[in-house]
Amino acid sequence: MVQPFSAQQKTRTAVIMFLKGSATPVVMYFDNPQAIYSELKQLMKSPTPVLVEKEPIGPIKKICFVSTQIAGLLLQEEPYA
Repeated sequence: MVQPFSAQQKTRTAVIMFLKGSATPVVMYFDNPQAIYSELKQLMKSPTPVLVEKEPIGPIKKICFVSTQIAGLLLQEEPYA
């Protein structure tokens, strides 16, 4: 019996961050994206600015930003080969 195409695809989760003043979102991949998402969400709630430095996996090797510049966050699950 043939398996459906969707069952053969692998998926990965990306943390997508929207920064104030930036026209495009930042797409980052991590080993544990849910933990990073939760951490960034808590930093968004903090009224004091915090300098954040992360080392994602993939095309972005290192990113540094101030927590008060985060306009929005989301997790996106996407297929990959």
